[in-house]
Amino acid sequence: MLDAKYLLTDEQMVHFITKGYLVLQNDLPEELHQNVMSKIYRVLHEEGNPGNNILPRVPEIQEFFDTPTVKGALTSVLGPDYYMHPHRHCHYNKPKSTTPGGGQWHKDGYWSSMRSHRPWWAIIFYYTQDITEELGPTAIMPGTQYYEKFIGDKGETLLPTGKAGTMVLVHFDLWHKASLNVSDLDRYMLKFQFVRLKAPEYPSWNHLNKEMAIPDGLPAQHLNLWQDVWNWLRGEHETRQDSGPADEARLLLLQNELSSEDAEARGKAADELGILGEAAGAYASALGSLLNDPVETAALNAAYALGRMGDNGIEELVSQLSNGTNLTAERAAYGLQGAGAEAIPGLLTTLKHPDEKRRGLAAFVLGMIGPSAQEAVPALIASLEDDSEWVRRNAVEALGMIGNPSDQVVPALTNALVDSLLTEAREGQNSSDVYVQQQKYIGNKIGYTAALSLLRTGREGDAQQVVSALEQALKSKDRYVRAYASEALTHLRTNEAIDVLIRYYRSSRWCPDTSKASTF
Repeated sequence: MLDAKYLLTDEQMVHFITKGYLVLQNDLPEELHQNVMSKIYRVLHEEGNPGNNILPRVPEIQEFFDTPTVKGALTSVLGPDYYMHPHRHCHYNKPKSTTPGGGQWHKDGYWSSMRSHRPWWAIIFYYTQDITEELGPTAIMPGTQYYEKFIGDKGETLLPTGKAGTMVLVHFDLWHKASLNVSDLDRYMLKFQFVRLKAPEYPSWNHLNKEMAIPDGLPAQHLNLWQDVWNWLRGEHETRQDSGPADEARLLLLQNELSSEDAEARGKAADELGILGEAAGAYASALGSLLNDPVETAALNAAYALGRMGDNGIEELVSQLSNGTNLTAERAAYGLQGAGAEAIPGLLTTLKHPDEKRRGLAAFVLGMIGPSAQEAVPALIASLEDDSEWVRRNAVEALGMIGNPSDQVVPALTNALVDSLLTEAREGQNSSDVYVQQQKYIGNKIGYTAALSLLRTGREGDAQQVVSALEQALKSKDRYVRAYASEALTHLRTNEAIDVLIRYYRSSRWCPDTSKASTF
């Protein structure tokens, strides 16, 4: 049982929501860090980087993530049943390297069909040695986790430092890069990723204050976006904002500001209209036009403002989702997740749109709405037969997020998993789906997503059916399908699931002492 003192505070959670990171400290013996560093050195210099296999190659690393400090932080952000993702990597920053890790600002490749503003995923950057700026820590840009476009010199570059055991917990989509190691020492950083299994039903941190206290030092203001994440993490589903009658003169001033040449002014005006909520509903059309703003910060504020305006806002967002450009449709999707269950009728209509982009986005939003979208389950199951693989994948993930309210979801997911394995087995089956061409590190995207969704929902279905599908998935050609199938079986923990796992591990286990220098 985790002691509540290790959970994050309201202040830390708001810092994570707004700035996208927290610097934490693991209090572990120096000998453990030194021992792990020594083993990592030998592996990297004698065998090469083992990639995802860094953990079985150096199993002591697991001790870093089993501490109350790490468990408390991840429980606070991702809920008590979070899982460690099978992708992990040891980043080695050589002394005097001029292009460490490529040296470019980037977001990590994502694992869902869409990036999520709400924290379904998180990353930990873990340092096994005292980390100084000279050693080249991974640089982060606070507050940029919600941006698809890199904001350049408008953002702050932060180099986290600290003693061995320093870790940086970041929102999965925070912009970051390797910095220069100007010292004479090797620098190692362990990157591990984690995934949430269920939408929050209650605050999973030490929550005391309903209101957010926004910190200073942010690249832009996103009050409605931050409020959406905060409310969602608190398990609060009320999205309409009713602040009572609004001052007409103020509304006219804000309307004029939406057309300002200053992007910051446009963004702040959109934010304030969202705070006014339904009282500002008459300006929904003007905010809809702002979804196409060339400055992403202003467009995001317009999307989330519309999500808090009730019927007028939802109508505009659904219109943009169905009829706008691909860019405005994506931005509208994020606003619609904030609108909650009231957006479901419009999303169900969009699931039948002739364009795959719009159908896929509608499925994505229904998943983000979560258990409140149970009425959409039949339509999402029907979408598993869609011609577009990207639409099918969004539907598979959405079903896993909504759950198994009427014993329909789990059978649909097991069928999707088994069907994906049959397709995978056919030689030369390359999808022409433009969206599926992305994320080439996942070979069987439907199978991977179905296995993850069964990890989330498998306990709610027929155990024998679930175990049968997951056992087949252990033979997938895709490493991530196999990984999540094994995790789902572990989570299921029936006698049949344990028997399957034992057979699987006999042929897949790794001896950390075996290497090319010592083969037996």
